[in-house]
Amino acid sequence: MKVLILNGSPRVSGNTSVAVDELIKTFDKEDVETEVIQIGNQNIRGCIACSSCKTKGKCVFDDVVNEIAPKFEAADGLIVASPVYYASANATLIACLDRLFYSTSFPKTMKVGASVVCARRGGLSSTFDELNKYFTICGMPVASSQYWNSIHGALPGQAEEDKEGLQTMRTLALNMTFLMKSIALGKEKYGLPELEAWEPTNFVR
Repeated sequence: MKVLILNGSPRVSGNTSVAVDELIKTFDKEDVETEVIQIGNQNIRGCIACSSCKTKGKCVFDDVVNEIAPKFEAADGLIVASPVYYASANATLIACLDRLFYSTSFPKTMKVGASVVCARRGGLSSTFDELNKYFTICGMPVASSQYWNSIHGALPGQAEEDKEGLQTMRTLALNMTFLMKSIALGKEKYGLPELEAWEPTNFVR
């Protein structure tokens, strides 16, 4: 099993990394391979809806988004972690996800997704919901924990003191591992669900 983790924090060793590190410790114990890519400190512009990816097979802006795409395709699961800014995710991370999900045509059905959010105090639930929407539009099952996948901390390292938050991360990694393994067995025995042809319906004609 392989999990790709996108860290949307601009701080390499910030509180979001505390949550990510706790996930990795549990994944390591479960023999799940992980790779972390720091997104929040990179220069990533937003999608311009040019649709070039439909013919080129990749985003017209040849940056880290195109580097992530094959790693995402090869992974069994994707975790997206972000600090909270104004009850929303880091803008650089959102730009990355918009382009990554839109420009890639490989099937994402039954890849497991999970979001992790970090804040001093509030805005966690809305950010958590915002990030999960990328998974649910693509047929990706969302891994859950014992609580919403959140951790608290303001100053660097303070998230280490959120014992419940750390436990939530460990439980998330265990649940995600079980779900990925179960899906792998299901694919072996039953195959993937048969998809209908897309029926695009516009209400303005």
